[in-house]
Amino acid sequence: MQSLLLPLLLVLVLAVPLIMSSRKQKKQQAAQQDLQNSLAPGDRVMTTSGLYGTVADTSGDNTIDIEIAPGVVTTWLRLAVREKVEPVVETDEDSVDDEVVTPVTSSDAPAEESIIQSGNGIKDDEPQTTAQVAPPLEHGKK
Repeated sequence: MQSLLLPLLLVLVLAVPLIMSSRKQKKQQAAQQDLQNSLAPGDRVMTTSGLYGTVADTSGDNTIDIEIAPGVVTTWLRLAVREKVEPVVETDEDSVDDEVVTPVTSSDAPAEESIIQSGNGIKDDEPQTTAQVAPPLEHGKK
């Protein structure tokens, strides 16, 4: 009985991770196959090379046409599509109203100590600072 325990444990330790990893890989392949079969014109996709585009035509068995810029359509292998991405939603950041923040000061505090902030969040009584750029490093020169 004792002589069978060690080989059985050894097989379990080696076999279980292999079986689990192969199941995970099969699930990933099935999900990728479902993605490639579900592509339709108008879908926004990213290729394996990182190129974003919109699917223009899916009539080929192994290829699809992707529009990467207005009027620029390229042909790609279906296998090159990595994932579907959500369409870009442009937000209008200018619609946010800039508020002027004025702190409430007590009658005991002098007027010089009150701070009024402008709409861009910079205090009016502090001096403006300018950014300084460091000179480029020269590598390999002595």
